[in-house]
Amino acid sequence: MAVPSPARVRVVCVTYHPGDELADFATSLRDATSADVDLVLVDNGTDHTVTERVAREHGGRVVDPGGNLGYGRAANLGARELDQDWLVVANPDIVWHPGSLDGLLEAAARHPRAGALGPGILNVDGTRYPSARALPSLTHGVGHALLARLWPGNPWTRAYQRHQEGVLASEEPAGWLSGACLLLRADAFREVGGFDESYFMFFEDVDLGERLGRAGWTNVHVPGVTVTHVGGTSWRERPATMIRAHHASAARYLSRRYHRWYQWPLRVALRAGLALRQALELRRAR
Repeated sequence: MAVPSPARVRVVCVTYHPGDELADFATSLRDATSADVDLVLVDNGTDHTVTERVAREHGGRVVDPGGNLGYGRAANLGARELDQDWLVVANPDIVWHPGSLDGLLEAAARHPRAGALGPGILNVDGTRYPSARALPSLTHGVGHALLARLWPGNPWTRAYQRHQEGVLASEEPAGWLSGACLLLRADAFREVGGFDESYFMFFEDVDLGERLGRAGWTNVHVPGVTVTHVGGTSWRERPATMIRAHHASAARYLSRRYHRWYQWPLRVALRAGLALRQALELRRAR
């Protein structure tokens, strides 16, 4: 199936003091699509040397937000005045496989109500990262959040990730898709107001998938299209900062999901559980 013509795509990549992975991202993007690509690099860092060099070499442009805005807010800035039909938001440590972006565009033509489409994401060893999941239920989400690291085979984590096991075989809707690499229909992205900027990092993709679903759009996982996520560079450099950011966003998301006045004991319990989990993670990182 041919890519719908004309395909005009804005690719937004949020960076923070990137290394060689950004050049790999831009180089591999060339072979990923035949579409007209507007490459926008939003650099949350203070030294733009690498980002500006990659932009020059690959025909992109750099947006300097003047500070570290976090992921979702920076992505929204890169998507400002979007006049393309499609928006890609991707991490700088993604390596595109040949034809992969075209493959996502072809899948979008098969799913006209897909607001977001995500490829199969491979780890560097070729295994699949669980990039498409159901929205967390109270029991499954909390059990997974509290026990996944300590007891990977616990029943709540297995249930939470079971949806992923099903979508690997075919193109199916998911509750949410990993923000590491997303193709977004511009109309859908605008309708829901983009990413929620109150999430500095993490859970902005869960929140976006949930809001797209509430607005009548679907989040479609496309396992036949793959990219590789080098992954972990930010975690390795600043594990404590990333752990705290992850748990702060988890607390924000769950507090908003269970916001009714009579659910305040649940909110207290969730925050206590997340605080305990954060302490254990920080201790392990040290």
